[in-house]
Amino acid sequence: MKTIARIGQPAPELQLETWVQGKASNLSDHLGKVILIEVFQVNCTGCFVHSLPEAIRLHELFAQDGFTVLGVATAFEHFEHNTLENLQRLIEKGEVAGEPLKQLVNTDLIKNNKLNYGLPFPVAMDKLIENKEPITEEKILTFIESQIPDYNNWPEEKKRPIQKQAIDYLKAKTHNALTFETYQLQGTPSYILIDKRGILRDVSFGRADHLESLIKDLIQE
Repeated sequence: MKTIARIGQPAPELQLETWVQGKASNLSDHLGKVILIEVFQVNCTGCFVHSLPEAIRLHELFAQDGFTVLGVATAFEHFEHNTLENLQRLIEKGEVAGEPLKQLVNTDLIKNNKLNYGLPFPVAMDKLIENKEPITEEKILTFIESQIPDYNNWPEEKKRPIQKQAIDYLKAKTHNALTFETYQLQGTPSYILIDKRGILRDVSFGRADHLESLIKDLIQE
């Protein structure tokens, strides 16, 4: 049976391919600390613009207070860009590829195809396994409802284009990212927050302006 993470329950261990930066570890190695897992894709422009700088800021703000940040690069789309090799180039050389390079090449964030900041915390690659599951009606519906909870209340004419988009996505989904799916993430960037006892306290997608105050509260518990 597939393990599913739930708020208020012990956080499942991360399922990872390898650690690209920092000492290999998992959640149980950090008990007694508040843990922020920054989940990103190397082909996610918003991750480089917003969420990775925010994770760095939180790391610098709380590093001395029993708090740790772990980065996990994942892949739920664009598998040709969201690879271990591109993650290694990012961490070891600062090189950016794919959409982030195209969109940020003329900004202050990129110089000579390299990111103008480094990641000061451990970074791992999510474990990907080849997706051989058939695309069934149940699978299509489950995927749509994970993204649009009130989908069943929509009129049929509004459902049809969503169904086509879901089928196209599932056909292109050549791999399953195990940590991404265990924590039922909606996309990247995503944040996973775990308290000192190893209990999952928050999962956020996109901008997460509430994290700083929540981390402060968990540190003080």
